[in-house]
Amino acid sequence: MTERLERRPPMTGRVAALADAAIHLVATKGMRGLTHRAVDAQAGLPQGTTSAYFRTRKALIEGLVRRLAEVEQAELELDPADLAGSIAHVLEAWLTTGRERTLARYACMLEATHHTELRDILVHGVAPRERAEQLVQALGSTDPKRDGAHLVAFLEGLLFYNLVGAGSTQPLPDLKSAVEKALRL
Repeated sequence: MTERLERRPPMTGRVAALADAAIHLVATKGMRGLTHRAVDAQAGLPQGTTSAYFRTRKALIEGLVRRLAEVEQAELELDPADLAGSIAHVLEAWLTTGRERTLARYACMLEATHHTELRDILVHGVAPRERAEQLVQALGSTDPKRDGAHLVAFLEGLLFYNLVGAGSTQPLPDLKSAVEKALRL
């Protein structure tokens, strides 16, 4: 997410409900299923409500991405005493109870590869990369920028593989073991 998106106050009320409906639609129907009318229907609101809050498709996608970032950031509570375990718990949550959000996030990221006008609002990972740099630096990395980027890439790959590649989610102990190996610098 861009810094501009992260600095806004959290979404609440109707705006959050519309963004959540948009997330559900993208997760279940893909980007083509994301329309203002479909969001209205999914949220159970009168036609025209979504366009009153998000005037354009770009604004709707930006709202969806902003909501994804807010929820994911709130879930990133990491325990320094069990770093691998707490990261594995986050991954497990994103693969189970947060599966729709994870699917929507990947759909948005893929959309940005085809539509250059969306890249600015769909840049994902500024805060997670910075956090990863801090984590690996605390673990003794001599090149936190590179090692942090590698950690994020590994975790994204592990998440993606479990989401779509393997067909089933690895049990928590396996996720933790994989994360422990990745954290060895």
